Amino acid sequence: MKMKSFIKALLMVTVLALSQACSSGDKADAIYFNGSIYTAVNNNPETEAVAVKNGMIVAIGTEEEVMKMKGGDTELVDLNGNTMTPGFIESHAHLMGVGYNMLELDLMYVKTYDELVEKVAEAVENAEPGDWITGRGWHQDKWIEKPKNMVKGFQTHDQMSAVSPNNPVYLRHASGHATFANAKAMELAGVTNLNIESLQGEVEGGEIIMDEFGNPTGVFTERASSIIGKLVPAETEGRAEQALTLAIDECLRLGITSFHDAGSGQAFIDRLQRFKAAGKLKVRQYVMLTGRQPELLDKWYAKGPMIDEDHMVTVRSIKLHCDGALGPRGAWLLDEYTDRAGHFGHETLPMETVSEVSEKALANGFQVCSHAIGDRANREVLDRYELAFNKFPDIDRKAQRFRIEHAQHLTEEDIARFGEMNIVAAMQAIHMSSDRPWAIDRLGEERIVEGAYVWQKLMQSGAKVINGTDAPVEPLDPLPSFYASIARKTLEGTPAEGYESDQAMNRQEALISYTLDAAYGEFEEDFKGSIEVGKVADFSVWNKDIMTIPEMEILDTKAVMTVIGGEIMFRLEE
Repeated sequence: MKMKSFIKALLMVTVLALSQACSSGDKADAIYFNGSIYTAVNNNPETEAVAVKNGMIVAIGTEEEVMKMKGGDTELVDLNGNTMTPGFIESHAHLMGVGYNMLELDLMYVKTYDELVEKVAEAVENAEPGDWITGRGWHQDKWIEKPKNMVKGFQTHDQMSAVSPNNPVYLRHASGHATFANAKAMELAGVTNLNIESLQGEVEGGEIIMDEFGNPTGVFTERASSIIGKLVPAETEGRAEQALTLAIDECLRLGITSFHDAGSGQAFIDRLQRFKAAGKLKVRQYVMLTGRQPELLDKWYAKGPMIDEDHMVTVRSIKLHCDGALGPRGAWLLDEYTDRAGHFGHETLPMETVSEVSEKALANGFQVCSHAIGDRANREVLDRYELAFNKFPDIDRKAQRFRIEHAQHLTEEDIARFGEMNIVAAMQAIHMSSDRPWAIDRLGEERIVEGAYVWQKLMQSGAKVINGTDAPVEPLDPLPSFYASIARKTLEGTPAEGYESDQAMNRQEALISYTLDAAYGEFEEDFKGSIEVGKVADFSVWNKDIMTIPEMEILDTKAVMTVIGGEIMFRLEE
């Protein structure tokens, strides 16, 4: 809602800064005006114009006042009635995964198993015998039509294997928590009905899905995926750089100015550093070290966080992967799955590891970010965080900003603990749109209503809820997630009243979850995340007013300009 009279009164605060700047003869490098400008500041939510110098915001206020900072070399950036917000921050995604997804089979929009098989067949036609066919994005619960032959909720490999007899195929589930392989890939890995039990025993925290006769179906969940995955040829550095370039360009195209990378190794960090040195990085990076490499963590404990004074590549957090996902029934639950009796999901690493890493992180200045989807996983992680905090009584636990990534399904008692310990809930609203229609089959109505995707309950506990997409699990575009935050509907607009609509965010809350609070999640709220004097000029400009248009129109909105450090990095071609 527009609040012009309220804003004009509040803008008097800005006039002093303007007069001081103008009296010093310090003219702006650029002035943004003639659009709807939302600041993400609750007590001053809108402004008319913004002045930028040396990449920083030096004034906001009325257009008349800000234009006093115009000099002979000042660039006037006419927004032409478009909408400007602080730069959107992707709070949890996988940058290399985004890039590789653009180089491989993209199965995110596949609607049936038959369509998946067709894509594999097309890839085989363009490949040499023996070449690996890889891809990501399939999700059997999102298919509009299920195949006749299903085992434990998954398809079987026979139809896919028939079109790819000479090429091993390895396709990752959209969630990243399961894979689908054909007969050739399983043959190369030695997976047969004769030795499947022994292989099953070698993989803790995963499952090889078998049919009633003990034959592998081609589906591998969680850590069992490594049985096939270890055979996939390693990526070359050249291909990795190609993927990174594509991912950066995609961020800019979608209005994303900062990116929290949810778990990577040293090679990725080194690659970012090379891109930064060459002027090719463009998008700010906050990197979580993968917890799957203990030797990597030991090296970083010894040298401490890398906090970039240029705010382009910062490494000060650790990502732990603690359970699976709801789709493959790997999320770790306190009570059994509604649609699979006796099955509770499972942890994907020992909880002792969460304790050990949390203690070492506290001792060495690192934040811990733990993937936890199921209610038991969330409780276990909160317990381990609390035990670690208790071992360091002189440390302000709230200042540590430990995070839980996803925090998708919680009990009422654990929701309160997020606020009490200042645990940041890094949630992806788009998961509610995509998963809620079938998640009720996994959890049942009572658990869904009381504790699934409970954004308002978490915020009311005092916790920060920060937004993102988990790309390439979901498309990287932030606007469907922004839409889901306020609508709590599928992308088709159903149900009309929204799912558990009392948990919806209002538009200001949704904007802050993608900007100011997202910056808080990486200790950067004093530098970015809102349009205020003294902060960096990171802006996203949209072709529609996402704060006022009908909610379904948000899905048709596009970024027309992406500004980072006062430099226009992307402009939509007309």
